[in-house]
Amino acid sequence: MKNLIKTALFLMVVVAPLSQATTIVTSIKPFQLIALEITQGVTEPESLLSSTASPHDYAMKPSDLKTLKRADLVIWFGPELEPFLEKVLADGNNSLQLSKSDVAFIEYEEDGHDDHHGHDHGSVDPHIWLGPDLAEQIATEIANKLSEIDQINAARYNDNLAVFISNLEKSVNEIKAELAPYSNSGYYVFHDAYGYFETYFHLNKLGHFTLSPDRKPGAKTLIQIRSALKAGSAHCVFSEPQFKPTTVESVTRGSDVFVGVLDPLATDIEASSGAYFRFMTGLASSYKECLSYNK
Repeated sequence: MKNLIKTALFLMVVVAPLSQATTIVTSIKPFQLIALEITQGVTEPESLLSSTASPHDYAMKPSDLKTLKRADLVIWFGPELEPFLEKVLADGNNSLQLSKSDVAFIEYEEDGHDDHHGHDHGSVDPHIWLGPDLAEQIATEIANKLSEIDQINAARYNDNLAVFISNLEKSVNEIKAELAPYSNSGYYVFHDAYGYFETYFHLNKLGHFTLSPDRKPGAKTLIQIRSALKAGSAHCVFSEPQFKPTTVESVTRGSDVFVGVLDPLATDIEASSGAYFRFMTGLASSYKECLSYNK
């Protein structure tokens, strides 16, 4: 009997803490992929939204509220990207709001198109996971926050952060070499989500169909893009897997431009070790495939 009691006490002390791993929930998959690199060997973060859902117009479900309430940490950008989370995370006790980070965000500017007056993003481009320098900042913020709430594993988080930064540098150098020949090749994107990536790698975006994907492009915008395509100004036009390509198809119909696909939410990327880097190199490959098209 004494041996049984000793065994039970041992299990309570040793096993119980292992079953209480820090629960991390991210709003979208790209944040999950970055967090996954920081939590290697400790816990596995989950994404609230599936990669086929858009955060721009997502409607919360009761199961989502349960997921958020049981989380030790919720990682999101802010109301500019995930407006459905603003009230739920209002107290901020268990959340990391990345829009409050001290980084150089891209500011959106009204460009005269008639499709996005009063757009929902606010004035800040929230797609920060697409910029390598900002991705490093995100990873650092996550590592610091986790080190605060889970001090036992602080050293592991910091070690993982160092590995992340090293692997990010390697991926960035490979992408620079891959995209350098296409810095002057013009193109259009479906929605203006790739500014951080395009600026970092010196790409030549000519314009976008819409600033926010929940707003239809205006007639003036479509006419301008169609005219540019007829004039041969663009090598390609990009659609996105989260949205029907009807508008892109109608504008490119009859032209000889290549229609590519850019996926800002890592739809087909499995959430596992190294996934964020596979996502970024895959995005670069999509650009290269489209921009290298010979008309």
